This record gives sequence, structure tokens and C-alpha cells, in this order.
Amino acid sequence: MLMIEQAKSLLDFNQKLDINLLDGVVNLMYNGNGEAQQKQAGEILNTLKEHQDSWTRVDTILEFSQNQQTKYFALQILEQTIKTKWKALPRNQCDAIKKYIVGLIIKNSTEPITLEKEKIYLNKLNLILIQILKYEWPKNWPSFISDLVGSSKTNEYICQNNMEILKLLSEEVFDFSVGQMTQIKAKALKESMNNEFQQVFQLCIFIMANSQNVNLITVTLETLLRFLNWIPLGYIFETELIPNLISTFFVMPVFRNVTLKCLTEIVSINVGTYQEKFILLFNMTIENLRQMVPLSINLRDAYQQGSLDEQNFIQNLSLFLTSFLREHGTLIEKNPQQKQLLECALEYLVLISEVDDDEIFKICLEYWNSLSAELYREVPFSNFFVQQSPGFSGKQNENTSRRLNYQTILAKVRRIMISKMAKPEEVLVVENDQGEVVREFMKDTDSINMYKNMRECLVYLTHLDPNNTELIMTHKLQNQVNGSEWSWKNLNSLCWAIGSISGAMQEEDEKRFLVTVIKELLGLVEQKRGKDNKAIIASNIMYVVGQYPRFLRAHWKFLKTVVNKLFEFMHETHEGVQDMACDTFIKIAQKCRRHFVQIQLGENVPFIEEILNSINTIICDLEPHQVHTFYEAVGYMISAQTDLSIQEQLIEKYLELPNNVWDSLIQKATVEYECLKDPEIIKQLANILKTNNRACLALGNNYISQLGRIYLDMLNVYKV
Repeated sequence: MLMIEQAKSLLDFNQKLDINLLDGVVNLMYNGNGEAQQKQAGEILNTLKEHQDSWTRVDTILEFSQNQQTKYFALQILEQTIKTKWKALPRNQCDAIKKYIVGLIIKNSTEPITLEKEKIYLNKLNLILIQILKYEWPKNWPSFISDLVGSSKTNEYICQNNMEILKLLSEEVFDFSVGQMTQIKAKALKESMNNEFQQVFQLCIFIMANSQNVNLITVTLETLLRFLNWIPLGYIFETELIPNLISTFFVMPVFRNVTLKCLTEIVSINVGTYQEKFILLFNMTIENLRQMVPLSINLRDAYQQGSLDEQNFIQNLSLFLTSFLREHGTLIEKNPQQKQLLECALEYLVLISEVDDDEIFKICLEYWNSLSAELYREVPFSNFFVQQSPGFSGKQNENTSRRLNYQTILAKVRRIMISKMAKPEEVLVVENDQGEVVREFMKDTDSINMYKNMRECLVYLTHLDPNNTELIMTHKLQNQVNGSEWSWKNLNSLCWAIGSISGAMQEEDEKRFLVTVIKELLGLVEQKRGKDNKAIIASNIMYVVGQYPRFLRAHWKFLKTVVNKLFEFMHETHEGVQDMACDTFIKIAQKCRRHFVQIQLGENVPFIEEILNSINTIICDLEPHQVHTFYEAVGYMISAQTDLSIQEQLIEKYLELPNNVWDSLIQKATVEYECLKDPEIIKQLANILKTNNRACLALGNNYISQLGRIYLDMLNVYKV
């Protein structure tokens, strides 16, 4: 407490600043004993920081303080002063602050030991200099770029830090200027950077050609990377920059990642000129890449075993290849001499797509998706292998030929998509505030987005060559049966992929394919031992059939068999099976509802009547949240009945079970209303209301008769 009392003297600007006392207060704020002490110390420092003359003590603090945190405190004061008071300060004081900061930067960046030791402190000084430049350059400091370039030639460590300053300046002016400064000011700074960039560019080229300092070259390449999205194109395409980047730095492991980022930035430039330069860049990069990473490599294993730097290289390579092929792929396609290199680049992208890393796979997936969509839209029909009729135009022939050029590579992409198919929907089973188990559907998770993108891509790929898709899927299914690829993960991915292409084949082909799939999966159930294995296979069968409503609508007996099988699964207590059965049942009910209320060939009554007669038996082993799903599904079926009198009878039968329980509880409450405070009875009433809620959701306006039946009782319950 004594120090806190003494610390108040820091606010008296008529006294000499006690550096030791200030260090103590700062230390107390960060490391003090007790929240009260830290709070008091913080209040004193904030008052000091807000004082109008606090900036005048910054130089004393920075020169004499031995505490790094105190120095940062002083720099915060100075930064705040520059941002809020710079234009109000006299010119001589502005010049003095500017000179002082430049001197500190040079002092701390002259020697390699200091440069490394004071890295964070120096970075803060650099940021303060950038804040000054926003006000001073170019009007009051026209020689800034010349001064910076000149000092860079005196010492390579100063040069290294100067590159950091240039990088920060580029980011501030071209990346973060929106909302940070006026448009007029931002425009003036951009013009100054452009006008004086030749000096900076020459400095970068000089360093790249002559320096042996790895850190200096690295920061120069990183700085150049920030420049590439705004500098005049002549500096990129009319100099030796591209050949130097590839032949000198891309081949060196220590520089290849930042170099690849630079090349990616260059190929992302979309201009109609410099086509020969883009082709040269592509040729040189792929030729060097073949020497560095042979196509025979198992990139998936290499990635798993590789260092962080090597893994980053694979990710950067995926960005480079997809950026180039997206922007300039057609340029390479049209040149027959480049065909082999194009195939080579696509093979690399296939290898990268096999790597077990979601972020890398997303990059590849985005490209494969855009390519397959583009090829499909050019000739939007499946069987392009048929003999072309005289009616085909030259453009159609050209597009068909283009599709054929990608045929081999897309077959490999199909195999990857099928093997890595993401989970369609994440369902979280949670306990709510009332202690009830409920299910939450996660709509916007990463996995869902991945599945949607993969499904879209695989649908396009199936349209492009349905026979190849079917061949890969049936082959993988056979490998599940013969055990060579058997695993839960592999089976799940395969079945999710099979479900994802519903509707992408011709109806007859889809029928034949699906019959084969179901037959093989049913055989797998019989073959495998153990409840876990059988449960996994069963859930996949349910998922697949639920995804093919067109097939189910066309084959009533199969549809009825599937639904009866789902009712069997609703009694299976293995984790997840009942949920999957209910989910599939509601999906089928929504897509095939009309078929359940019609008398089908060979049947005496509509199937909905059989369901309603057995409803008690069907749901007896389900949890409450599963019962609610079941009732919603049956409600969708009943909503398809167009004869209102029949529909009313179905609704009465449909809700007979919950209504009977409701009536008995209401009757009991009439005699003794205190029973409504019984937690068990409250839970029963809540579940019946939830069942009615789901029934109303499915039936729509037709629920009105049931609402009339329970409405008054429901109001009385709420009154209690």
C-alpha cells in the first residue's frame, strides 16, 4: 500500500520522474498480490497515460527503465499521442519525435544480437513509425523512401528491419487503409508508393542477387509478397523477377514456401496480356517441381511424416496449382506442347487431394468442383461417348474433346471423393434444462459444408461419366465384402457417397445400381459377426435407401419391406440404430407420403392403416424424442390423404394413444389438481404436447379437429 501512496507522485509533472517507482507500479499491475492492488496500480497508470503531457516523459522512460513492460507502456502513450494529437503538436516537436523514433529503431537493429533479443520491442517501434508516416509522408517527409533505401545499404541488419517497415507500410496502405484513413489520404500514400517503388524494387533485387543472409532474404521475399498485388505489372513481367524466383529460391528448401506464395500471388493476377510469361512461369515451376517431388512419391505418407515446413509446402503447392489452373488453365490446354506438363500438374493435385488434411483438401475440392461443373455445363448430358450426329456444332465437338482430355484424371478424382466422403449430417444428443434427452441438428458445421461441397462435386463427376462412378463404387463395395478394405470408416464413406449421387444417373441405371448395392450390403450383414458390425451396416443400409425416394416410389414392395425393416430397427437398443431408423422413416415419409395412403397392387388396405393398428407395438422401445419424430413422420403420410372424411378417421386413430393418456391424466387432475405438481405427470403431459406439436407440424390445417379436442383441457392445465 505504501508504494500505491508514493505512486501518486508520478502524476505530478512538476517533479522529476522516478523511474524505479514507475517500474514498481507497472510490475505491481502485472504481478501484484491481490486484485485490489492490481486495480489501483492500473488506475494510476491509466491516469498517467491520459495526462496531456504524458508523452513528454516517453524518452526518459525508454532510456532509463529496465523493465520491458514499462517500455511498452511508454510506447503505448506515444502511439496514442500520435493517433490523437499529432496535428496539434508544434512542427519542431513532431520532428523531434520522428527523429527520436528513427534513432531508436537504428540503435536496436544495428547488431544481430539486439535485433533478435529486442524483436517484439523493435516491432512496436516500427508500428509507431508507420503511424507517423501516415501524417508525415510524403508532404513533410518526402525523402523517407530514399532515406530508408540509403540506410539499408549501410548495414544488412538495418536493411532486414527496413524490409519489415516496408512490409508494414504496404499492408497499412493497400490492405488495411479502408476505415483507417480517409480515401484522399489513402490515395496519396498509394501514389507515393507507386512513384517511388523503383528504388524499393531495385533494393529487393539487389538483396536477392547478392545477400548470403538467410533472414534478410526471407524477409525481403515476404515483403515482395506484400507488394505483388499492387505494383505496376511491368516490375513482375518485364524484368527477370519470375525466372529468379523459380531458379534461385524455389529450389532451395529454406525459401521455397515464401517463394511459392509469391508465385501464387503472381498467377492470381487476371490480365489478358503477358500470356507467354504465364506459360514460362508454369513450365519452369512444374519442371523444377518434378526434380524436387517425383510423381512416384506417396505424398499422403510423406505429409504425415514430414516437418511443419514440408507440410506447409504441400498446402502452398495446392494453392499455387489451383490458382494457376483456375485463372490460366485454358491457356495451357490450348497449347498442345504443354499437354504433358498440364497432366503432370493435375497428377500433383490428385496426390495432394489424397493428403489427410481438411484445409488442404478444401483447396483441392474447390478446384475439382469448379472444373467438373464447367465441363458439365459445356455439354450438359451424360452419355457423351455416343457417336456424334451431323447436327453437332464445332463448339460442341471442341467441348466434348476437352472433356475427354480430363477423363483419366477425373476417374482418379472420383475415387478420392468416394473414399473421403464427409458425414452428411451431425446430430448431437444433449440433455436439456429439464433433464430430457433431446437431439440438436448441427446445420452449419464444417463437416456439413464439406459434405455439401463434396456431394456437388461428385454429382457433377457422375453426370460426366456415370459408368465410371458406378464401377468405382461397386468395386469398393466388393472390397468391403471380401474384407480387403473393410472398416467402419471406409463403409461409412462409401455409403455416404452412394447416397449423395441420388438422381444423378438415368432411372434404369440407378435401379440396377441400387439393387446391387442393397444386395451386397444385406449379404454383408449376414457375413459379419458382432452387434457393432451389424449395427453399422444396418445404419448404412437405412441411410442409402432413404436417399433414393425415386426408386422407392417406383417399387412399392421394396418400399414396404424397407419400412417394416425400419420398424424392426426401432426395437434395436444398440447406440444410434433407433435414431437412424426414425430419421430414415421420416425422410421416406416426406418423399413417399402418397404411397402410404393408397391401396397398392396386391394389398387390401392402405399401408397407413397397418401402421396405425400396430403403432403401440412399433414405438414401445423408443425414447420420447424418437416417438416425436415417429409421430411427425406418420403425420406427413396422413396429410397426403385427399379425402377429408377418411383423413379425419386416420387422424383420430393416429392420435388415439396420446389422447387416451391425456384423458386419463386430465380426469385424475379434475379429481385432485395437486397431482399436476408431480414431476412424473408433468413430464408425461409435456411429452404428449410435444407429440401434438409434431403432429400439427406435419398435418398443417388438418390438425384443427385434434386441437379442438384438447384445447380447453390444455388451457386449464396452463392455468394450474
